[in-house]
Amino acid sequence: MAKIAGHILVVDDDEDILLSAQLLLKRQFDSVSRLVDPTGLPDFLAKQVVDVVLLDMNFTLGDNSGEDGFYWLQQLQQKFPHLVIVLMTAYAGVELAVKAIKAGATDFVIKPWSNEKLIATLHSAFELAQSRKKLSSLSAENSALRDALNSKQEYFIGESPLMRELMQKASRCAPTQANVLILGENGSGKELLAREIHAQSARADNIFMAIDMGAISESLFESELFGHKKGAFTGAQTARVGRLVAANGGTLFLDEIGNLPMHLQVKLLRVLEQRQVIPVGDEKPIPLDVRIIAATNAPYTDLTDETLFRQDLLYRLNTVELTLPPLRQRRDDIPLLLDYYLGVYAQKYQRKKPKISRLTLDALTAYDWPGNVRSLRHAVERAVVLCHGDELHESDFALSSRTKTDAPAPKNILHLETLEKNAVAEALKKYDGNISQAAKELGLTRTALYRRMDKYEL
Repeated sequence: MAKIAGHILVVDDDEDILLSAQLLLKRQFDSVSRLVDPTGLPDFLAKQVVDVVLLDMNFTLGDNSGEDGFYWLQQLQQKFPHLVIVLMTAYAGVELAVKAIKAGATDFVIKPWSNEKLIATLHSAFELAQSRKKLSSLSAENSALRDALNSKQEYFIGESPLMRELMQKASRCAPTQANVLILGENGSGKELLAREIHAQSARADNIFMAIDMGAISESLFESELFGHKKGAFTGAQTARVGRLVAANGGTLFLDEIGNLPMHLQVKLLRVLEQRQVIPVGDEKPIPLDVRIIAATNAPYTDLTDETLFRQDLLYRLNTVELTLPPLRQRRDDIPLLLDYYLGVYAQKYQRKKPKISRLTLDALTAYDWPGNVRSLRHAVERAVVLCHGDELHESDFALSSRTKTDAPAPKNILHLETLEKNAVAEALKKYDGNISQAAKELGLTRTALYRRMDKYEL
């Protein structure tokens, strides 16, 4: 009979009991550990993945009440709520057994035990542990799916010649399984284009999972993307399904891929080449079936620089390469975008959809929109919130103040937020929107720079 791939921990202050249990159970389970002192339980369980704990109830000399067992049962339930615990004692009675089960023990064993009964009890406990793990894994996966499904859904809008040409290319590659790399400035709509490609693909009925690579902490990169087993590292109290596995069967959108450090690029490349993921702390690979759409605001010259980006990863990502034009190069789309977002925010704030005067529309169309569609969207929302009448004018969009942010801050301005806003805008302009280089120039992390860009709508 093959051994069960499980880990049993026996806790008892009697070395003979521990040895007997280990000799019996090691023929049934892959791993059997012993612990003579229950005070070592929290540290042991924090470092080791255990399926079932077989826990004695009496550790205090002369005390046969079982209170020690109840105490440690409660402690373990609080710190490791999914852990399966079987209590055992030589001083058993029906009342004590009932109390143990009510307190949360999975089962109750009387010493000296019957070998057959102990093995059967632990087999059942192990099956329960596996069921709890599967339930926890499904819960984590469902949570990841809910996050993806609950993300804001917008439409990809554009009828200018440049956008028509782009959409023709996107429509041709969408039905294939080819990986796609989308280039474009901040706020130009790279994620919306990725969603449009997904919607036209054979994977449209499956998940679209978006990940901002610039916002993931380097220390959590593998856990976020690949997942981890319970106990894989300190603090990993439950198993976690990685984003890659959660996106299985669907499309994975890797935003700001150009900000991924070189040592993490290697790990991502290995997964894409092998088409499988190994969660942190696990040894069993999980097959991966996802289509990759990546995006970056970095100049293409950065991607082809071997010191900044691995060329073998670039080849994996850019089977098809699409470039989103900035809003200033497709001004014909500005009226369409304005009309769409006016409808969106009028409905959101339960107001009548305002009109835009002809002069205002001309001014908005002539404006360069440094933040592209994102900045236009914020400007429309602000105008809808603050407008008094049924018609919007140029002053409702505060274009003049936005234009000034593109110029260096005058030396006589001492307002801290204004100085910071201008510094961020200058750094982004200096490096053509490259987040990594701009953040380094400003002495900020990428995440801190993202927060300031969002704050100042840059």
